[in-house]
Amino acid sequence: MRIDAKGLHFSALDRAVREAQEREIIIENCIGQRYIACGLADKSVTIEGTPGNALGAYLNGSVISVRGNVQEATGDTMNGGEIVVYGSAGDATGYAMRGGKIFIREDVGYRCGIHMKAYRENKPSIVIGGRAGSFLGEYQAGGTIVVLGDNLQGKPLIGNFCGTGMHGGEMYLRCERIPTRLPVQVKAERLVKLPEGEAAQLVREWCKKFGKDSDGYLHSTYYKLTPDSANPYKQMYTAN
Repeated sequence: MRIDAKGLHFSALDRAVREAQEREIIIENCIGQRYIACGLADKSVTIEGTPGNALGAYLNGSVISVRGNVQEATGDTMNGGEIVVYGSAGDATGYAMRGGKIFIREDVGYRCGIHMKAYRENKPSIVIGGRAGSFLGEYQAGGTIVVLGDNLQGKPLIGNFCGTGMHGGEMYLRCERIPTRLPVQVKAERLVKLPEGEAAQLVREWCKKFGKDSDGYLHSTYYKLTPDSANPYKQMYTAN
């Protein structure tokens, strides 16, 4: 099913997507319509253009591919499924994300992965091909964030205050030197290459989606960030 979004109000577009009988949906000429595919399950949505805020919020298992950039709060509180962005993403990508995967080919704005959390088999993940703005993983409580650092053009891999309030989950930063100004409750471990495991598999998936050779990414230096269990800061956020 194809939907021409040119001049279409966001509520009409959202209703058309929810009510579509077809599993495969292509949205053309998307220009800032928000809330697309909120809470959607068991569909595949391809978007040509730039969707507005809260794309895929509360997503419940659908797959969304965006042939362009996305705005703020993509994947807000998503439960499952996948969002693939062939461009950059705005602020608060993956806000309070509880499951599923987000793959960004280029950069993300501020507060990506804020309040990410995991529960049992539900473990969210975000892979960022470029750089991330300040407050990456703020108050992260679970899940995995990977920043690969392509095309930095002299800019830092991450902004300020990475991992502020982090009390769960893990981050992998592909860089030769440890980022400065990490908060005291975050522990950084240098890895001469990405070990086999979940993060390596996520990088392979990202490379496959965007036509990259995974060897160079897997055999690079990373810093793995995790909460410092000896730091009492975590007691403010976790039950004993």
